[in-house]
Amino acid sequence: MTGWMKVVVVMVLMVATVGVKAHTHHLHNTHKEREEDGTRTPRDHDHYVEGKHNTEFDHEAILGSTKEAEEYDQLPASEAKRRLEILLLKMDRNNDKSIDRTELQMWILRSFRMLSEEESAERMEEVDEDEDGYVTWAEYISETYGITDPSDHGLLQEEDKTEEQKLLKEDRQLFNAADQNIDGRLDDKEFLAFTHPEENPDMLPIILQQTLDEKDANKDGLIDFQEYIGESGQEKDREWLVTEKDKFDQDYDRDTNGVLDREEILSWVVPTNEDIAEDEVDHLFGAADDDGDGLLSFLEVLDHHDVFVGSEATDYGDHLHNLDRFDDEL
Repeated sequence: MTGWMKVVVVMVLMVATVGVKAHTHHLHNTHKEREEDGTRTPRDHDHYVEGKHNTEFDHEAILGSTKEAEEYDQLPASEAKRRLEILLLKMDRNNDKSIDRTELQMWILRSFRMLSEEESAERMEEVDEDEDGYVTWAEYISETYGITDPSDHGLLQEEDKTEEQKLLKEDRQLFNAADQNIDGRLDDKEFLAFTHPEENPDMLPIILQQTLDEKDANKDGLIDFQEYIGESGQEKDREWLVTEKDKFDQDYDRDTNGVLDREEILSWVVPTNEDIAEDEVDHLFGAADDDGDGLLSFLEVLDHHDVFVGSEATDYGDHLHNLDRFDDEL
């Protein structure tokens, strides 16, 4: 290869690399799923980062896959529109050639479920060391905590590992609850419940009890404002305390009796995908409902395809058109 040809090849590779946008999974594992106040990290936690809008969230909310979103980011606009139109036909449940708010919200909720399944499958691949399609407790703590022997309690004896001790205990509780057939290992469905317990009704009692164990200082089964903010909250400034008191009173204490009962605790610590999907519907309608009629025509969506799925004017090569997976019932 001549010198100038090598330069051209290098430049092409550099342009191709720069053009690829990396969509990253936000895995709900023990080290990433909790907010500072103990709540579960919501699905849309990175929709806006430091006031800046993250378009990746919108694309994944429509496509239900980070892998698909990455692929769309590399498609020419014409191809992105062609594929998006196929999705619109599947999204349009009443076949009126437009998308109403309910249809879009149902689609987004389905995408969220698919994203959770994709995230869990990727995590399971990392943890399933013997590749037998199951995850044992030994495999999980080996990959996550570096404990190679389940009977080794050295980690628990180290004073500077209090947070790891807490996480390990909570993980064990969640693992046991997800292991529905009590065979000591998790299949893919059980592992999904383990990695995304906030999305599985059977796992909510465990989350509730873990929250009470951490927050309920007087053990009355309720959480008052002082317990809600915890010891760390005592050191916050007045502005923070006023904000948190307003959230406690207005958002969580629905019966206004000054304490959170079990149902109210769950509404606090477990974000609902329904509310997140509704917010995303508002966002997408605001971006694409040009005539303001409360419906998204196919033309409006396709005119704003970059909002819904993105595209990039690059050579995308031979991509697998994995559209059949959208044929399932919502």
